[in-house]
Amino acid sequence: MGRKVRNNLDNQMGNVVHVRGPEEAAEVNREIASRVRRQKRNLMVILFIIAVSAAVVIILMMNREYNGYKVENRNDTSYENTASYVQFCGNLLKYTPDGVSYINTNGDTVWTAGVDMKMPIAVTSGSYAVVADMSGNELYVFNDEGQVSNLTMPYTICDVDVASQGAFAVVLESDKTNYINLYDKNGEIVYTMKTSISKSGYPLDIAISDDGQKLFSSYINVGGSTVRNNLAAYNFGDVGQNANADRMVGGYKFENEVIPKIEFIDNDTVAAFGTSSITIYSMKEKPSERAKIELDEEIRSIFYNDDYIGIIQAAEPKDGEKQYKLTTYDLKGNKKFSKNISFSYDNVYAAKKEIIISGGSNCLIIRTNGRVKFNGNLSGKVVSVVPSGKRNEYVVVYDNATEIIKLKSDSGDDSEDKKAVSKEDSED
Repeated sequence: MGRKVRNNLDNQMGNVVHVRGPEEAAEVNREIASRVRRQKRNLMVILFIIAVSAAVVIILMMNREYNGYKVENRNDTSYENTASYVQFCGNLLKYTPDGVSYINTNGDTVWTAGVDMKMPIAVTSGSYAVVADMSGNELYVFNDEGQVSNLTMPYTICDVDVASQGAFAVVLESDKTNYINLYDKNGEIVYTMKTSISKSGYPLDIAISDDGQKLFSSYINVGGSTVRNNLAAYNFGDVGQNANADRMVGGYKFENEVIPKIEFIDNDTVAAFGTSSITIYSMKEKPSERAKIELDEEIRSIFYNDDYIGIIQAAEPKDGEKQYKLTTYDLKGNKKFSKNISFSYDNVYAAKKEIIISGGSNCLIIRTNGRVKFNGNLSGKVVSVVPSGKRNEYVVVYDNATEIIKLKSDSGDDSEDKKAVSKEDSED
């Protein structure tokens, strides 16, 4: 083959390695394969370093403690000292003996409904709220758009609970008989249960599941020197219909212990908070005990979400000041963490990834892994603190204003930036 023809072929073939025999070809292939392996190995090392670095940054950000905040927005408002407030649909529901109002995160009143009550209480779940007159007869159902229904009960209201889809249960008391009535959101009665005070005892609390199909009740019966607390579980679906006439599908007895509070943590999990223990039950259809947590101190407050339950108990005073201990557990009864609270608190809010405790001007935000996110003073007496939905941003309601604040690691130079006064906070 002539040199000119050979050069033309070389130009057409581009980067081609020319060898004279099979041994040289094998050697070249081994060198190429080795070079490719080295390049892949180097690339994997680089990607690993990048991944580890990113993970470290994320972990540091997730566990970062902030010592200040910036006021993003402020609206002067007037909140009545005689009013009560409850979290509702990410905003606030205000209720007084003569009115119920829905207040958004800007402090604006979205709607107001007139009521006539002596001792109103409010319970919320999902997008529904029930406001009832304790020891009276009036009851109102609301959603985020306003009033849904209003009922006048035939007997005195003792307790009430609402499901996330609007169904609600009411405990009514007559002279010798108790009633537990289940209604849909429009006030139509679904089921009624009648119990005798002399046999079943006095009703302490009820809890209804998110789907409105299951109910737990707590009754106390005092006889002589013995105190008995009975828990009863009801199912209003097909399982309960097939069980017996009163839809009861399970029951538990406690001697010398009072169970004043019951909550459906999620649709199939119930927690019974007693004076000396917490019992967690599974109840997909019928109840079964999942875990029991023994307590060495009575519970002062409870909080929960779909992933955990928490309690606050009194702790040993320090320098003459009241102290409290916050403890959380998973839904199998395993302790997650404990934290000390060094101020008198008024409110506890359990979010998905953090717990917010406030009292006076104090605010403590703890992540659900036990790490403190923020611990300091805000600019006034706090009515409520809730996440805004944006990263590190919160809606703070004071008695005279509503602020949207964003946490910062330092106060900066902005006049609207606030330096939080840190308080001691230790982990048990």
